[in-house]
Amino acid sequence: MARVHWAGSDLVDRFPRGKTAIVGAATYGIGEAPGMTPNDMAALAALGALAQAGLPLSAVDALFVCTSNDALSGLGLSEYLGIRPKFTDNNRTGGSAFMSHAIVAALALEAGYCDVAVVVHASNQRSAGGLVSMRLASPYETPYRPMNPLSSYALAASRYMHQYGATREHLAEVAVAARAWANLNPEAFARGPLSIDDVLASRMVSSPLTVRDCCLVTDGAAAIVMVRADRARDHAERPAYLLGGAAETWHSDIAAMPDLTVTAATESGRRAYAQAGVGPKDIDVVQLYDAFTINTILFLEDLGFCPKGEGGRFVSGGTIAPGGELPVNTNGGGLSYCHPGMYGLLAIVEAVRQLRGECGERQIAGAELALAHGNGGTLSSQATLVLGTEAAL
Repeated sequence: MARVHWAGSDLVDRFPRGKTAIVGAATYGIGEAPGMTPNDMAALAALGALAQAGLPLSAVDALFVCTSNDALSGLGLSEYLGIRPKFTDNNRTGGSAFMSHAIVAALALEAGYCDVAVVVHASNQRSAGGLVSMRLASPYETPYRPMNPLSSYALAASRYMHQYGATREHLAEVAVAARAWANLNPEAFARGPLSIDDVLASRMVSSPLTVRDCCLVTDGAAAIVMVRADRARDHAERPAYLLGGAAETWHSDIAAMPDLTVTAATESGRRAYAQAGVGPKDIDVVQLYDAFTINTILFLEDLGFCPKGEGGRFVSGGTIAPGGELPVNTNGGGLSYCHPGMYGLLAIVEAVRQLRGECGERQIAGAELALAHGNGGTLSSQATLVLGTEAAL
């Protein structure tokens, strides 16, 4: 029997580069949606995305979903919508789940297993009274009473600062850049002035992270619609084609993380770039999962936008802010736009909007390639998508 090689070009070649596309992308209830259940919000986001694509709800035959209040949301939302999909996926790897949903949807569509796939997320965590967690208590971490996930990210930030000489000012640069983008986005939940000094002077939550180093706690829903590329132009004037997608998980608890300064984005990014046939220097706009300011710095390094240990200096001076060298989190990110428990799908939606030229004041002129990266758990699961316009095929 021939040996199967699970790493290398053979695996890359199997990804259906440019064979599927996103033809609808919508949000609902960004910030606050009082009186709405997650199913209400998910349904309205899905209907908005389908309307963009000119598709009826009855056309959906694959549903990829994760909501904040239903561990079996593939079943619950199907019933709520009144549809009978051939396939449902309720993968719950945290904020990276939606990139993984898009990857599986692309494989299923290209194989002819389904024709119209909807990926959707909704959470009413702000209106419902706070954070939602479905993780089991860790026998290794729980005795120390961490404020998870915050304490885990603070631990990674502390180690990174010790190892590479990064400063709290470097972390603050990330929050300030995100707010500058949010100020150009009418949909953003947190707007207004924010300076480096404001971040440093804000309430310390878990050293070295202040409240401004931490993501928002909001309601929100998002949805995308995916079809095969041969019918994409029937449903969208400017489809966003999925050129590459890869995910990788290295651990669950931060206590099991091999190196607190290196994430699995090093591998998910490498594989996604190889599938797409591009590199970091080709990317026009970057959407990263910024639950905490340290995330952005780690992911910029691990995804190849700057060398390891240089992320703090790289983000200084407005490099990732409006007008900077590398547009990052152009909607304001989880730090200032919206963070409904899991941010990943909102990163995909912003990437699509940029490629379609729909972003108004924050639009990146001539954007043809976008990267959307998701993070789940405590730097545990990483997933990367490379999206492009028709010109990038």
